Amino acid sequence: MTESFHATVLTLFPEMFPGPLGISLAGKALEDRIWTLESVDIRGFARDKHRTVDDSPFGGGAGMVMRPDVLDAAIKSAHRPPRPLIYLTPRGKLMDQTRIRSLAAGPGVTLICGRYEGVDQRLLDAWDVEEVSLGDFILSGGEIAALALLDATVRLLPGVVGKTESLENESFEIGLLEYPHYTRPDLWGTREVPEVLKSGHHAKVAAWRQAQAEEITKARRPDLWARYAGRKDD
Repeated sequence: MTESFHATVLTLFPEMFPGPLGISLAGKALEDRIWTLESVDIRGFARDKHRTVDDSPFGGGAGMVMRPDVLDAAIKSAHRPPRPLIYLTPRGKLMDQTRIRSLAAGPGVTLICGRYEGVDQRLLDAWDVEEVSLGDFILSGGEIAALALLDATVRLLPGVVGKTESLENESFEIGLLEYPHYTRPDLWGTREVPEVLKSGHHAKVAAWRQAQAEEITKARRPDLWARYAGRKDD
């Protein structure tokens, strides 16, 4: 039997998990043990009676920094190579669908959820941690980013989504944003469903969807369009 995809989350707020990952498709897959989840309380590895996990930064400045010794103990206890060790941080490399697919194809992942001003750099260097960002915005901590990363990954695991075709046509899978969708009623107010979608002509529908995806990508994400157009030229 194939081993389940296993996610370990190192966090100061283990009660945030599974959270939304415990319902819908991810929750059903969790029940069926297509994947497993372990949330580890970093405070459990603190060495003092106050369970201190942070301290003031060397060099001065606002905020606090998560201690390397405490996090190191947590990682040693919970991380199981060759699973990737990822730290969720705004300064990380932007997560994309390609990386999500590679995570889903592997045995699992260990996620470090930062808080305060971040994590001592020596810890990141010692463990050669992969730093990942969900986008150019700031969250209060890494937990919400971890939930998003795991949701994106789990839905790609075999047996989670019923029709795999629906995964193949989504935004980013072929380098484009997704085409528009329509359903009943045919006429809603004064707005009609495009005739081509009701034609039953599969080739024409496919061509229309491709053209729409290209047009939307070109208008909304010129960066994606440039990469896609470059691949087409190659």
